[in-house]
Amino acid sequence: MPAAQGMLRNHGVRASLARLLAVAIKEQQQLRRDRLTLAMMLFLPVLQLMLFGYAIDTDVRHIPTVVYDQDHSELSRDLAQRLRATGFYDLNGAVSSYAEVGRALRADEAKVALVVPPQFESDVSRGKPAQLQLVIDGSDPQTAQSALNGASGLIQSRAADLLQERLGRAGSGSAAAEPPISVEPVTWYNPDLKTSTFVVPGLIGVILTMTMVMLTAMAIARERERGTLEQLIVSPLKPAELIVGKIVPYVLVGYVQISLILGIGRLVFNVPFAGSLPLLYLLAFLFIAANLALGLVFSTLAQTQQQAMQMSFFFLLPNILLSGFMFPWEAMPRPAQLLSQVLPLTHFLRIVRGIVLKGSSFDDLRPEVLWLACILVVLTTLASTRFRKKLG
Repeated sequence: MPAAQGMLRNHGVRASLARLLAVAIKEQQQLRRDRLTLAMMLFLPVLQLMLFGYAIDTDVRHIPTVVYDQDHSELSRDLAQRLRATGFYDLNGAVSSYAEVGRALRADEAKVALVVPPQFESDVSRGKPAQLQLVIDGSDPQTAQSALNGASGLIQSRAADLLQERLGRAGSGSAAAEPPISVEPVTWYNPDLKTSTFVVPGLIGVILTMTMVMLTAMAIARERERGTLEQLIVSPLKPAELIVGKIVPYVLVGYVQISLILGIGRLVFNVPFAGSLPLLYLLAFLFIAANLALGLVFSTLAQTQQQAMQMSFFFLLPNILLSGFMFPWEAMPRPAQLLSQVLPLTHFLRIVRGIVLKGSSFDDLRPEVLWLACILVVLTTLASTRFRKKLG
């Protein structure tokens, strides 16, 4: 009897393993047939590895810099060239007033401005302490801190060299003197370098990207799964009316999300709003429309809601890593910067942070608006072409 029971148990185990193996084989075959999901599963780890290992760098270099030189001396030019030679600063030209400094910072043409006072070289030559000013765009705390540390270290090193030369001319027994050059940092737009002030406006773009792309792609995929898309096709609706009717509610949802984030950011995190709210809402339409068009493109590729969600999350990853939301854009290598230019979020982050934190005008943001408009045209054309083909 015990032997018979043992045989029955072994038979039951083998039968269970056989059933488990059959289910596993079925799932493996189903996964192999779902080529889109399989491709994303294989490509996503490679993308993450490349982004985190190659494109993401917190060591900020090539910070765009302008020089407001009121002295026009050999010493002031030497300091500017020493900044450039470090590799951390890219000199993007000279300005002639603080108004031009502000315009360059608002337009993202510069993150730093070196201000040289009048009579700078004369004061240094006479042994009189001379003070430089470093105007820093504080809207990105990490870039601002890197810019301040690098410039302060360079100027201190140059001051030590000048002091050594002065003491050498005066004699080795001379008393110690104060450094001939000092730097006064001035931070604009986010003086306290609060991270929340930088992150909260950026969340507008990230949340809009996630919801607009995902909801649109899933809405069309849901219609296809339920069989109601075919009913809409045979209705008197024109393709353009169908597409516009599908996306209009999500445009309204997008504006509600913008208002909620701005309101909560102001009340809870004390994020300032320096610019024009109507301008932000106007330019946000380009961004919302671009993401909705991209969602329509995904809807023509996805056969199920699950695939639509997978593609949406897959698209969200490079947006967060390459757009400048988490890591300084200036710290990325050139190929990653070029890739980021085709992402709508890259340009919208500059728009929303420019308006909210710096009070940027339309003229300041014109290059980013043109980029967004071009991306919208391309995505809309692609979405319309593929969607009509899918309907056909």
